[in-house]
Amino acid sequence: MSDRSQAVRPILVTGGSGQVASALAARAPVVRVGRPDFDFDRPASITETFRAVNPRLVVNAAAYTAVDKAESDADAAYRANRDGPALLAKLCAEADIPLIHISTDYVFDGLKAEPYVETDPVAPQGVYGASKLAGEQAVLASGAKAVILRTAWVYAETGKNFVRTMLAVGKTRDRLTVVADQRGCPTVAGDLADAILGIVAAIGRTGWQPSYQGLFHAAGTGETTWFGLAVATFEEAARHGAKAPAVAPIATADWPTPAKRPANSRLDCARLRTVFGLGLPPWRESLARTVDLIYATAPP
Repeated sequence: MSDRSQAVRPILVTGGSGQVASALAARAPVVRVGRPDFDFDRPASITETFRAVNPRLVVNAAAYTAVDKAESDADAAYRANRDGPALLAKLCAEADIPLIHISTDYVFDGLKAEPYVETDPVAPQGVYGASKLAGEQAVLASGAKAVILRTAWVYAETGKNFVRTMLAVGKTRDRLTVVADQRGCPTVAGDLADAILGIVAAIGRTGWQPSYQGLFHAAGTGETTWFGLAVATFEEAARHGAKAPAVAPIATADWPTPAKRPANSRLDCARLRTVFGLGLPPWRESLARTVDLIYATAPP
């Protein structure tokens, strides 16, 4: 196949109207697919879509992300997070095209004192993390040219996410309690999309390189807690005239959930910068920009 014919083939993005897929579609001419036409619960739809689009590269942003529900719906989580990506990776391997696959910090147990690097041992603590780890392993075993991006604490100006939830709840309550003993790197979907497109551009410039294969961490720069993110969100919202409720810190033990959350979700993203020259912006700057977008386009 000539370079010219390869260039005119589209980028296929799975994940439908999800935060990352939407951000990619807003930034680049991609073919975005989702349910019901493309559904990991219907393997035939994956193959049919792949063949119809005939992509030059695939970004898999589709996943089962209902962390608590996964504990009682493991089969569905594994179909979406392991079996679907495995088939998609097989198709990419057969077509000899790259796959960029989105994964999660939940593959770790959260007990490490420092930010996690790609080579740290994995030990998921629940069904969601275990199913995502199984997806990583299936993608790597497929033989596909695969970039796996682990990310964390993703939110956007639209959709259902922590920041929008805080803004909505803050309108009606004078006091909130938020977990303060889980640390992570808040990541705006648009920033992650920019990094993905940077990887796509690098592959386009250089062709596939062995150093591109495997695991990378991609999250907002810096760290905070859920409590810190909530407080910062209300501080940014105050610039738009929103009232700020009092926010009190609580421990994870005071907010029990079906799935165990990692106490440490911090991701060291040095490899992404070393290999691709890419890094995501500081989380607080991205939060300010995103809150501005929320009030400009879809106020809570």
